[in-house]
Amino acid sequence: TSNKRLMTAQGQSPVAMIQEIRDTGDMKHIFSASKQLPLLVKELIQGGARADYLNRMITAIADAVLQRVIKFALDELGPPPARFVFMIMGSEGRKEQTLKTDQDNAIIYEDVHGKSAKSVRAYFLKFGEKVCGWLDQAGYTYCNGEVMAQNPKWCQPLSVWKGYFEKWIRTPEPMAVMHSTIFFDFSGAYGDLTLTEQLRAHLQELLSDRPGLFLYHLAGNSLKIKPPLGFFRNFVVESKGEHRNTFDIKKAMTPIVDFARIYTLEHNLMATNTLERLEQLQIHEVLKESEYQELRQAYLYLMQIRIVRQVTAITEANKPPDNYIDPEKLTNIEQKMLKEIFRLVGEYQQKLSVHFMGTY
Repeated sequence: TSNKRLMTAQGQSPVAMIQEIRDTGDMKHIFSASKQLPLLVKELIQGGARADYLNRMITAIADAVLQRVIKFALDELGPPPARFVFMIMGSEGRKEQTLKTDQDNAIIYEDVHGKSAKSVRAYFLKFGEKVCGWLDQAGYTYCNGEVMAQNPKWCQPLSVWKGYFEKWIRTPEPMAVMHSTIFFDFSGAYGDLTLTEQLRAHLQELLSDRPGLFLYHLAGNSLKIKPPLGFFRNFVVESKGEHRNTFDIKKAMTPIVDFARIYTLEHNLMATNTLERLEQLQIHEVLKESEYQELRQAYLYLMQIRIVRQVTAITEANKPPDNYIDPEKLTNIEQKMLKEIFRLVGEYQQKLSVHFMGTY
């Protein structure tokens, strides 16, 4: 039975898993498929799969789950009253998902005027609620910051979205900067993609006059996160609480993701995936070939350690996945590599600081 096939990750290929999710007519099958993902990832790691492949594969499975859940919601609510697109942001929008992930999604629908505007809005809010609720059940937990399609603020017509983007760039106060780091990594997941294309064109227009103040604040925000390396080249770890003696590898990677985003926005390039952004920056000669290779390898190395950590937590310790690394549990070579990478990240932060903040 198809249920039996869903349940065995052993020998299960990602393609087969995605096909199963697409074909299923039962929500329970989706939930059981999601539970098999860590085992599948573990097998792929043991087979030598690289971090960027794992990210794309985990994201592709999340996309398949999302598509299926959306179809279930549309079946239940009836055809949408207006054109819309369901969009994903954050790590899923960048195709960089790991096994510890929450939802970052939103809805854009076409502007509707007159009497029907209210009922159109009510439909999409209900739709967002259904989709987010089912995603949560499938293991894609609700977002702590409420960045979800079920939040009325993030379920809006295109004109409102254009207004949001404009406001964040023109008036970059802290909340606006935080929102732009999430929402500017957007991608259309389902529906009428011309709506996301129009929003992207609007973003390009806003960026075309090089908004220095916005980039200045974006850089300043990024520089608050320091790589976990002390003055004497020792790891800086949490001193108390449940994560004592560990550092957060997601946080340690954020400066590379931010670096790629800020330079990409400065040069009005539209890739959202971090490795693709770095490649575009190299093609446009913003980065030297050697810098591109350095950042790329650093990013992949950190991502590999991060995914391995999550898989170990789930499959061996039977715990929810997290991003906390205990340096004592790493080999000498891994410790040396990480120290070298964190030193490098510090240098690129310096470069970022001089380039975007030196002029103010």
